[in-house]
Formats: sequence, C-alpha cells, structure tokens
Amino acid sequence: MPSVAIAIFPGVQALDVAGPFDVFAEANLFIDGNDRYEVTLLAADNAPLRASNGIRLVPDETFDDRHSTFDLALIAGGPALPEVAPDTRVTAWLANVASRCKRYGSICTGAFALGHAGLLDDRNVTTHWQHAQQLATQFPKARVDFDRIYLRDERLVTSAGVTAGIDLALALVTEDHGPQTALKVAKRLVVFSQRQGGQSQFSPYLTAPADETSPVAKVQTHVMANIQHNFSVKQLADVAGMSARNFARIFVQGTGVTPHEFVERARMDAARKLLESSDAALKAIAYDCGFGTADRMRIVFTRRIGATPAQYRERFRQA
Repeated sequence: MPSVAIAIFPGVQALDVAGPFDVFAEANLFIDGNDRYEVTLLAADNAPLRASNGIRLVPDETFDDRHSTFDLALIAGGPALPEVAPDTRVTAWLANVASRCKRYGSICTGAFALGHAGLLDDRNVTTHWQHAQQLATQFPKARVDFDRIYLRDERLVTSAGVTAGIDLALALVTEDHGPQTALKVAKRLVVFSQRQGGQSQFSPYLTAPADETSPVAKVQTHVMANIQHNFSVKQLADVAGMSARNFARIFVQGTGVTPHEFVERARMDAARKLLESSDAALKAIAYDCGFGTADRMRIVFTRRIGATPAQYRERFRQA
C-alpha cells in the first residue's frame, strides 16, 4: 500500500492539505487492494492545530513517531510561511525523510520549508506566483519557474499556489495508475485532469516601482498611459532624459527586464483587464493595447500564458 505523508503546522493552508488528500482518497475508489494510498498527517506534536482559515486539524502522528520510509512525503504551504523563521522540527524532518522517500516535495509555499531544509539547491522548482521571486531571491541556487502549475525534478515535486496541489496530486496518480484513473478522479472532484496554461494566467505582470519619482517610473507611467503606441528605446530614453544606451542599462537594473519586455508585459496586463471587464471585440482590444492585430495578440498570449485571448476571457470574464 503506497504511503503518503503530508506535513502540517499551525497556520497551514487548509486547501493545501485537503486538496491532495481528497485526490488520493478518491483515487482509492478506482484502485485495487494493495495499491491504494494510505495518507498520514504528520506534525511536530500530537496537539490539534489551527489552519490559516481557522479549521482545526488533528495530526495522525508526529515526526518522531514514524521512522519507516514513505513512498511520498509532502509539506503543505501556509500564508505566513515565506515570512516566518523556519521551524527546525519541520526542516529536520524534511531533510531526513527526503533521503528515504521515493518522492518528496511541497505544495504552494511549502517550497520555502524545503529551501530551509537545503532541498532546493540546483533543482527546478515552482511555488505560488506571488512568492516566486521571493523564493528565487531567498534560495538563489534553486531554479524557480514562475509559471508552472507543478514541476517534477527527479524525486522532487513542487506545485504552484493552493489548488495547484490538486493538479500535482492528479499528476502523481497518473504516474502511478495511468491517465484514465486520474481522469476518473478529476471528474469526481469536478476539476480538469490537466489544466491548460500556467499560473501566469492568474498573476499580474507589472508591479509598482519602488521609487515613483525615478526616471524609470516616469517611463513606465508614460508607457501605460500611451499603451496603444509603438515605442523604441530611443523614444523611451528621451522620456527619461537619458541616452539610449544609459537608459537601457538603468532600466534593466531598476526593473530586472529590458524596456521591450516591460512594454510587452504592459500590453498583456492592459489587454487582460479589458478581456475581463468589457465585451470589446478582440481586434479592438489588440489595437487599443498596441498589439496591432488580433493575430499578434493571440501569439503573445499563447506564448506567455498558454491560452488564447478568447480562452482567457472565457475563464476570467467578470459578470
């Protein structure tokens, strides 16, 4: 019987726990005898704990109770996990269990616990889009993918935010029991067995500049206010009052992206807002956001978020 451990802690995200747990439980309905999953909740002690939404969770065992090897060990995430000091009991258990598991990994911000346990170095990983940059900064040896819903790097598995734990668990069921079993589970849970596109569908591309009075911020404001126009580096440098060469260097230092990349991201965010909030034709949105044509907008959307503008509108259109 495959054994699955899910590590929990005070302030854990309840859906990070319940989502994968339900996938494995539902899978057991379609699996014979000894192949069924046995899922165990583990924590530092036996005391009941509160999830971030207030739900009371009771661990089945403590980290010290189980010394046998799990087939899969996962650490759930929690809203405060990226900011709080690491719990040494959690990180010690992760470091130990990872060396003895067939597969191990994290759901959502649980990746930070893996990082503190030294398990992300030289690995391809993902986490919630809101914390991906922080994970990359905090653990520079990790190769953080900002867009993936889940990732497998040899024995290590990681997922994006919250409900992506369901996607990860379904992928593991597919590995273990084939796509038909995973599809049956997905239908039972009324979710997609394989979600289209990445988590960039849910994340904004632009963030406010740290210094709103800087030349870089002035250029960003100019681009967003005139998003329907074409921009050359020379034109943007003139707005900043710099030479083109110096502007390009300063812009990358201040934003981490080239001027061209920023303009394309700005067009994407502007188009997404219109797709979500208006009934405007795709060709009109493409023109108003500077893509020029609907075909060009579709190419950029597909490359960046794995979905066409029409598909994006269908998923995120506001009532």
